Amino acid sequence: GVERFVRATYIPHIDEAGAVCGIFGLVLDATDQHRAEELLIQAQKMEAVGQLTGGIAHDFNNLLLAILGNLELLEDRVAGDEKAERYLGTALRATHKGADLTQRLLAFSRKQALHPGVVDVNELVRGMLDLLQGALGGAIEMQTKFSDRRPKAMVDAHQLENALLNLALNARDAMPEGGGLVIETGGVELEADYFADQEGVEPGDYVLVSVSDGGAGMRPDVRDRAFDPFFTTKDVGAGSGLGLSMVYGFVKQSGGHVAIYSEPGAGTTVKLLLPDAKADAGEKAAAAPAETRMPRGSETLLLVEDDAAVRAYVKEALSGLGYTVVEAAHGREAVKLLRRLQHLDLLLTDLILPMGMNGWQVADAVRLKFPDVKCLFASGYAEIGTVGFGRPGSGPEFLDKPFTRAILARRVRELLDDDEHEMVPRRETA
Repeated sequence: GVERFVRATYIPHIDEAGAVCGIFGLVLDATDQHRAEELLIQAQKMEAVGQLTGGIAHDFNNLLLAILGNLELLEDRVAGDEKAERYLGTALRATHKGADLTQRLLAFSRKQALHPGVVDVNELVRGMLDLLQGALGGAIEMQTKFSDRRPKAMVDAHQLENALLNLALNARDAMPEGGGLVIETGGVELEADYFADQEGVEPGDYVLVSVSDGGAGMRPDVRDRAFDPFFTTKDVGAGSGLGLSMVYGFVKQSGGHVAIYSEPGAGTTVKLLLPDAKADAGEKAAAAPAETRMPRGSETLLLVEDDAAVRAYVKEALSGLGYTVVEAAHGREAVKLLRRLQHLDLLLTDLILPMGMNGWQVADAVRLKFPDVKCLFASGYAEIGTVGFGRPGSGPEFLDKPFTRAILARRVRELLDDDEHEMVPRRETA
């Protein structure tokens, strides 16, 4: 009753007269090889789709930044006009939804900016219980099973909250008549052969967070595609199909693993295996929610951005806060401007620039004249900006697009005021 794959080879046996008098047959069990080939194809598919979605998301981030920024600037000019404020509010909400969708694409492609810290998963789940129960509704009973050892993971707390909320909403949709949901935490040690049939799973210590429901479960063909972006079994308009793909991308980018266990009629369990925060990792706190205030300044900034709409918005936003902003469309133009600049406090540059110079190279050129200048790098493609310098998005010198005016103002002011901040080292360039 077990399905197996075989590779068969047949060779005719020829007698002295040249006639076929028999057949030699060799049959080999190729089940393991077939499974390995399937896993390789799946990994290649996920990587290809990830590259595609990451590229699309990068381009959309620039578009969204220009739209969002100009809408925010327009808000100040229509204050008091009730109808105009209503129209702007609708447009801003739609833009934020677009930014959220783009962030989910980046999460799947593992190119979002993460801010990892030591997270007590027991406390994080406890802090979400009211939110989760409200999302689940009264027909679903939620239970928790917390580990006594208070497992701590090295992850982005905000993204882990988003992942758990997505899993809870999926569980709710799988139980339209109500049921039970269990969230469990713990610590696990994976041995070398534990996940031998899965791509890229390293042995070691992990923090477990699992979400189990008593819903209808999934057929094998549905389960195998559950992490694919835009794949959904829901009705049109009932979901984007990016919830599980976002969870998959976040966990993989964090250095962990995710697995689904599901059978028709037996419910579904999604297990998140998160990197364990080692004892010597230090108690680096997870990033706190950002304030929305917009501090002002009078320093001189050099802005390098090839997208004209984005460049115009950023210059307008910073000039309105009192800064002197000198702008350039690419690195070569920035180098020319340096010749007439007598003073510079901060360089704000996009990382991906035309004309043969990227943001790192522009920073190197600027520091030849102004060695102590602060540098703030921006990009809609977070992975490019931080490769070689720790975890993606972990440093204060990196700003991921799209950003609001409040975030821009705060990050610029924080970097200018931080005299103890260690500058990103110069990179060797070919």
